[in-house]
Amino acid sequence: MRSHASAPTGIVVALVTCPTKAVARRLGTALVRHHLAACVNIIPAVESIFFWKGKVERCPETLLVIKTTKRRFESLKRAVLKWHPYDVPEIIALPVTLGSTPYLHWVIASTRPS
Repeated sequence: MRSHASAPTGIVVALVTCPTKAVARRLGTALVRHHLAACVNIIPAVESIFFWKGKVERCPETLLVIKTTKRRFESLKRAVLKWHPYDVPEIIALPVTLGSTPYLHWVIASTRPS
């Protein structure tokens, strides 16, 4: 039986929160259009609790789950910082250590600069 799991990949999943679904759609579309992300999932209606300017805040947000490569992450981060309305947007990346080989190859191919 052939396994579809692979060794460490160079793929990351980046997480970015947005104030609205409209902002999330614009940002996600721009990231894919510029080949900074292969795919962006939009998860509406998350609630964030965080410490900001001396007090605990709570607000509704929309979460982007972004599939990209480690190589493209710095460019993706610069783009998010440029296009995002927050002063300090969440931009974190988690390594993907295993996955479906065809999917991982697709992420790499989809994030190559055109």
